[in-house]
Amino acid sequence: MTQREVDEAGLRTGALIESRPDASAYVLACYSQPGLDLARSITSTPVYGIQDAGVLTAMASADLFGVVAVAEASIPRHMRNLRRLGVDTRLAGEVAMTGSISVAESGHGEESYSALRVAGEKLRQMGAGAIVLGCAGMSGHRQRLEDELGLRVIDPTQAAVAMALGNLLSR
Repeated sequence: MTQREVDEAGLRTGALIESRPDASAYVLACYSQPGLDLARSITSTPVYGIQDAGVLTAMASADLFGVVAVAEASIPRHMRNLRRLGVDTRLAGEVAMTGSISVAESGHGEESYSALRVAGEKLRQMGAGAIVLGCAGMSGHRQRLEDELGLRVIDPTQAAVAMALGNLLSR
């Protein structure tokens, strides 16, 4: 996904949020969090981005965390957000999956699992104590990857939904 595509998706996200004022919370289930700032500017309803939620959950589990990205080109965009959050010093590293695996394919099949496993091993060697999946599509491999790496693997969409539900239940 290019920055232009993220920005265009952000406008569509804002329009969708405006069309659903009845929602109790919004979860942006794309790791690049398109439209997060826009969404928060147009609603007082809580808006959760999965990158933020995944990273915060990982930091609650380990001193250093790592991220598996779908593509190398997305890493600079992810890093900008980590710097904005002020958590980049807790990042062991971000490693892109090898090969030409699409977002839709990232959570299914042995080719994508193998690429995730290689990236996860690199992150463990870099000192990561927890790994954040850098795409909502990767969730299908979360449990297996966690079992085989012996590290906590965070599904960021699950983390964001848990935060949203926790917020709703505490009202």
